Amino acid sequence: MRLVLEKRAEHSTLMAVLSPVLAIGLTVFVGAIVFAALGLDPLAALYVYFVEPVTSLWSLEELIVKAAPLVLIGVGLAVCYLANVWNIGAEGQLTAGALVGSIVPVMFHDWQSPLVLPSMLLLGAAGGMAYAAIPAVLKNRFGANEILTSLMLVYVAQLALDWLVRGPLRDPTASLDQTRYIAESAQLPRLFPDTDLRVHIGILIALAAVVFVYWLLFRTTRGYEIRTVGANPNVARYAGMGVARNFVIAMALSGGLAGLAGAVQQLGTNFTLKAIFATGYGFDAIAVALLAKSHPIAIVPAALLWGALRSGASLMQVRSNMSIDLINIVQALVIMFIAADQMIRWLYRIKRQREAEVVFTRGWGK
Repeated sequence: MRLVLEKRAEHSTLMAVLSPVLAIGLTVFVGAIVFAALGLDPLAALYVYFVEPVTSLWSLEELIVKAAPLVLIGVGLAVCYLANVWNIGAEGQLTAGALVGSIVPVMFHDWQSPLVLPSMLLLGAAGGMAYAAIPAVLKNRFGANEILTSLMLVYVAQLALDWLVRGPLRDPTASLDQTRYIAESAQLPRLFPDTDLRVHIGILIALAAVVFVYWLLFRTTRGYEIRTVGANPNVARYAGMGVARNFVIAMALSGGLAGLAGAVQQLGTNFTLKAIFATGYGFDAIAVALLAKSHPIAIVPAALLWGALRSGASLMQVRSNMSIDLINIVQALVIMFIAADQMIRWLYRIKRQREAEVVFTRGWGK
């Protein structure tokens, strides 16, 4: 008797529920082996990595700050993936949003008005939306693969940012390559202004985006079209739904939310643009969207989990003096187990095959 993979006739409801739990459980198990192989106490390392990020007020604060951009980007990517659109360039759209959203306080530093903050948020969303429209147009006009174009545009955005920060947008009074600091009046208000906590209203913006996307996808005709196009483009065409149009809408919405996340990051956490803005949030949000199975509501706990992993990685680096690259192996394991689970859940199931069936199958194959 042996175990084989058999193609599923239909989706597994049980695996849909158990899949995130299995992915996390396997990650913990293999993570313990990795930490032990690196000479660490596996239980202590797992505690620092998985538990300590949620055991104190400071760690919870860092968790929420890290989760806000992940929620914004992840919920946008969920729209793309439900539409069967593979936007891999959210990191570039995040950078574009941060850059465009910073134009007002950098170029018009003396402008003090209540309109500064909302204008920066809108410009950030517009910057990310316009940047995401590039691979969408290339796909519809020339048939270019959106995976490659969106990914390559990440490096274009980062190099453009590097040139602008070192040149036209550089703060002449600063010793480092960076822009002017955003005035305090233009920063995102903190949720607890009388404390030292850094939690800002960006998390509320992210939760509002989750509600909006859920309403759009499951309560509107446009959302039904997006999901239908993703499930079966041929049926969508037969029903008169514009596949190309919904492709552009999904990319634009995803890019707009990623750009908004870049503006939120600038206004709530960074307060200045530096030559290197590669936060990694755009790539991490891909794993968040996959872990949440592209459901808007599930993006929130998935982002909190990933935010905890990022906080845990920072703590591990400080406590054990390990390279962050080695610590990130655990995060890579999460993605690997999610991908494996997707294959088992949607495409195949594990089945026991008796020896007689094996012999019969081999003989029939000849």
